[in-house]
Amino acid sequence: MPTQISDIRDAGASTALLTDQYELTMLSAALADGSAFRNCSFEVFARRLPDGRRYGVVAGTERLLDALEQFRFGEPELAIVAKFLDDTTVEWLRNYRFSGDIDGYREGDFYFPGSPILSVRGTFAECVILETLILSILNHDSAIASAAARMVSAAGGRRMIEMGSRRTHEQAAVAASRAAYLAGFDATSNLEAARRHDVPSAGTSAHAFTLLHTTEDGPDEAAAFRGQVAALGVSTTLLVDTYDITEGVKTAVAVAGPELGGVRIDSGDLGVLARQVRQQLDDLGATKTRIVVSGDLDEYAIAALRAEPVDSYGVGTSLVTGSGAPTAGMVYKLVEVGGIAVEKRSTNKASRGGAKKALRVVRPTGTIVEEVIYPAGSPAPVSEADGATELLIPLVREGKVVESAPTLEESRAVLKAGLVSLPWEGLKLSRGDSAVPVRFSGGEHR
Repeated sequence: MPTQISDIRDAGASTALLTDQYELTMLSAALADGSAFRNCSFEVFARRLPDGRRYGVVAGTERLLDALEQFRFGEPELAIVAKFLDDTTVEWLRNYRFSGDIDGYREGDFYFPGSPILSVRGTFAECVILETLILSILNHDSAIASAAARMVSAAGGRRMIEMGSRRTHEQAAVAASRAAYLAGFDATSNLEAARRHDVPSAGTSAHAFTLLHTTEDGPDEAAAFRGQVAALGVSTTLLVDTYDITEGVKTAVAVAGPELGGVRIDSGDLGVLARQVRQQLDDLGATKTRIVVSGDLDEYAIAALRAEPVDSYGVGTSLVTGSGAPTAGMVYKLVEVGGIAVEKRSTNKASRGGAKKALRVVRPTGTIVEEVIYPAGSPAPVSEADGATELLIPLVREGKVVESAPTLEESRAVLKAGLVSLPWEGLKLSRGDSAVPVRFSGGEHR
């Protein structure tokens, strides 16, 4: 899974080596044969959606713009690349600053097969070496956000907590927390995500704290609960499944009283247990005590629990690992050189040449009808009067991030509004066609 270095914005650390060696050997060859400074257009797109998905969510844009500003080759970075590059290339990298333009879909917007999610324009030399940085961020964050959005839809408005830090790389965990929050999760257990991205944090206690209160006379669950309530108050959530759940709930209410904030169940048949626990809590007078469930939940398990008396879901493994968030499958391809369209024709890996723009057509009711992709130099094939909205917005101009680049909260709002506009078939968890058809301006479909 792609990862990021420590806090780019705070530490000012270079991102230049978050790349593949062949990006720089291509640069070296282009400088040598004189082609390095030809004006080019590169595009990021996904040829298809992951199996079972009907839409994708663009995520990672803000992180990418931060990383782009730190893509600089200082002496430590030059010392590494000088091992395999000629002096001319090393000197060129010493003064590298991206000076081109970037347009992109709004973070939090949908993408579908063929959507030109990002358009990067400049010389070949300055654009080609950004490929790995761009793809590692967008592929990772978009995969997480796409999975998280499905889970949020399945939860039907119930509270969602991201808890995947222990199941992935320590820096990928921070990015995953951000992407999940963008997609509608309410909080994260990861404190670095809270510091770096202002994601609300949440967390109480684990089984280890309950087990800690074991004496020669045996387990003392009540002592553990008393300790937690004394420190955090009766609004805390007590973990009741370390031993026997029925006894755990009884002890929790006895210690905290009927105003106990919540109980968490982390194992077993969660649907059956939630019903039993709800009935027990009500019988004990704890009618307002919330039930939080966790333990290998994914969108299918969450959907199955929708009819049960569950108030919150804690999601970890299935969100941050490949089983729940397969790669977004995005690629970064050269589509235009000096105004001439170029395209890759490899079997099953073809690309469509020429710089492109895209618009989305909606009905008067707000439901999306189709996405239309057309040549960048041509007039829009569908007018605003007919419900069309341009999808690509300016992100970078002459190497400078535009002031209107979206914030995390703005991106979160974009997706929340977008989920309302999807055709209802697009929210199904079953396999099927893309929620929205993509039409190329010549009339072709993918």
